[in-house]
Parts: sequence; C-alpha cells; structure tokens
Amino acid sequence: MSIWDYWKEIGAGRSNLRLLVPNEGWVAYTDRAAEDGKATARGSQEIVDSALINAMSASNLVTLIGSGASLCARNADGVPQAPSMTDLWNTVKTAVGNAEFEEICNRFSKARLGQNIEKLLSLCKVYLELNEAAAEDDEDVVKVRSFVSSAEASILARVDFVDHGTILSAHESYVRKVGRRGFRKARAMLFTTNYDLAFEEAARRLRFTVIDGFSHTLDQVYDRQHYELDIVRRGGPKESPDYISNVFHLYKLHGSTDWRRIGDEVMRSRDNKSGKPVLIYPRSSKYQEAFEPPYLDMMGAFQAALREPDTALVIAGFGFNDDHISRPIIAALESNLSLRLVICDPSFISSEGALRGTAAEPAAQAIPVGAAHTNSFLEKIISLTLRDDPRIHLMNGRFEDLADALPDLIGETDRERHVERIKSIRDHGI
Repeated sequence: MSIWDYWKEIGAGRSNLRLLVPNEGWVAYTDRAAEDGKATARGSQEIVDSALINAMSASNLVTLIGSGASLCARNADGVPQAPSMTDLWNTVKTAVGNAEFEEICNRFSKARLGQNIEKLLSLCKVYLELNEAAAEDDEDVVKVRSFVSSAEASILARVDFVDHGTILSAHESYVRKVGRRGFRKARAMLFTTNYDLAFEEAARRLRFTVIDGFSHTLDQVYDRQHYELDIVRRGGPKESPDYISNVFHLYKLHGSTDWRRIGDEVMRSRDNKSGKPVLIYPRSSKYQEAFEPPYLDMMGAFQAALREPDTALVIAGFGFNDDHISRPIIAALESNLSLRLVICDPSFISSEGALRGTAAEPAAQAIPVGAAHTNSFLEKIISLTLRDDPRIHLMNGRFEDLADALPDLIGETDRERHVERIKSIRDHGI
C-alpha cells in the first residue's frame, strides 16, 4: 500500500495532523499514552489551534489551494472522479488511441517520461516551437500539433468533474470558515491552481457570495476591476455601508473549466463551440503563460497580498512545483516579517510505516525529520522552521484534515440556518 492509499484509507479529521516542532520532529495532534503506560506524551493540538486562530484572525487572510485538495471530492460510482496526474496521462492515452500515443512518446524516447503528462506536453510544445517554420503540410508537425489539441481537449473534459451531486464536504467546511470572517476585516482571498468548480459549487450550496472578477450581467464578462467591488445591503436610513456577510474573493491562477475567450474578452461559459477554453495546461511553459491576461491580474494580486502587513498565508494541496507561485512565497518570507505561513501537506512524511506503525510498535508520538525534501522550495521552508522561525507552521496532513481543524471564529448566522432548513426540505422532496 502506498502512502497515498494509506491516506485514503484513514478517515478525515484534525487528529490525523502532525506538526513539525523544532528539536522534536513531527508531533501528533492528540495526546498519546507513553510507552510505560504511566505518563502522557503531549500532542501539538494547542500549538496547531493557536496557529490557525492567529491565521484566521489576521488583517489579511490569503489561502492557496492546489490540486491535492480536489482528490477528496467524490462522485457516485461510475462517474469520473477528481483526476491525479496519472489519471490525466491515461485519459490522454485513451483519447488519442494507443498507437498514436506511443508514436508521440517514441519521438522523445531519450526523455524519462514516467507517465508525466506535463513533461510530455512540454516536449511537444518545444518541438512545435523549434519547427514553427516548417511547411503547413509537414506530416510530423501536423501529428504533434493534432496530438496536443486532442490532449488538451481530453484534459479539459476530465478535470470538469464537479456537478450538483458531487460530495464536497471538505470544500464546504473550508468555504464556510474562511468566507465567514468578519466583514470589518478585508475579505478572505482564496487562490487556487485548480481548474474545477469545487469551490464555486460549495459556495453555491452554502449561499455564500464569490467575487471572482466576473460581472453580474447576463453574459458574465471578466474585468480585473470587479475585484475592487464589494456588496452592501441598501435599505433604511443607515449612515454607513451595511456589508453583507459570507463573501470571499476567488482567484483561479491557472484558469477554469467555465472560462472561454470570445474575441478579446473572457466570458463565463462551458460551451467549447462559442470560444476557446482559458486554461494553463500542464506543461513547463506555465511560468510564461501565467504572466498573460487574465492570469497576470491574479498573479499580481497574489504577489501584492503577500507584501501586505499582518498577512496570513494558509496553503493546502500545493506541492510547490510551480516556480511562478513558489518563488513569490519564498520572497515574501524573506522580506515580510509580519507574514504568517501555515502549510498542510501529506508529503512531508513520506513513509507510511512511520504514520501507521505496527501492532507491536505503534506510530510514535513524534516522528523524526527525515532526509532533505525533494522539493527545494519546501526544503528551504522546513529549514526555517527547524531554526525556530515563529512565523511558520508546517503540518503533515490532507486538505480535509485542515478544513476540519480550521476554527469557526464566527458562529452560524440566522441566514445560514435558514439555508440549511430550506435545503433539508428540498433534499427530502417536501
């Protein structure tokens, strides 16, 4: 069983979290009985809870969610689930056919592809750029161009897996806690590299309002200025604006399954016939593409947010493999002394045995820090943590574990309770 299978097997919950504590290692969230059966080994619950409360209470709350978060979204049996990178490899292979797929892979036989669809599409992109001067009927160029087109279309269809029946318990919990922040503070800013509509659907079910850069007209059009707008309630002789609650900003750094470029504008639509999908597909050119509109607006907002004083950045499901996102985070750690950083990821502890333990020797209360992390950005952050940087808290766990651990700073409102009552009636067909 792999470490990822292990995480799927165990239930969600904050008790799965482990916090990296300098001079101790990865300390379990809950208290555990010591080996002698007399003493109790203290867990990291107090530190974790304090770190999350401080993050949620910051003047500026920024959260970054990566592809790992989508893996907890579940569809009914027989319906496509959230895809992993291996799933995307197989999806493209099925879409183009085994023969054509193998032919494309064989063009780059010296490359170690390892079922890495991002690497394969990157090589195809480079090949096409090197041969852009080739004749339009050049057979090799036509084949590669056709493969890339088919691959991108199949990826778009595969990542568009969220519908009204998708189970999004963790996403709903996360949106409820992050979006419920008091309106006297800046609205929470949720950045994600995911194409899917998990957060939009979660917000719809909760009746939360998403400010995502699109207009509220019949044909929704993207304009960066829409992020500067807020929503107030008018009525009665009130002297100050009555800001509505349960609002957050959503920035999709790599595009979305429901964005289409029609002419010079980006519209909200899922109709491929009426425009070109607006997505940064998995390939090495993501860095360059991220600095083109509308992605540039979102990257600019991300970088600006990290420079603000009293800012908390909460990260989950993001592996720091995208340089254009990772580098600004490292730069912010170096320059912004008031930045608070919380990272939750299941890859910090790579050994399933360390997490699970055995019947004879259960998992330790504190697991020693292993070898250097394979990701250089995360290794720098781990190093700062081990040097007692009080701004950083690293947790080994999944997105759903973090969603469970986040505190509810503001109680459920009458409006939320009303929404749940109406939803319950509708679900039962009354």
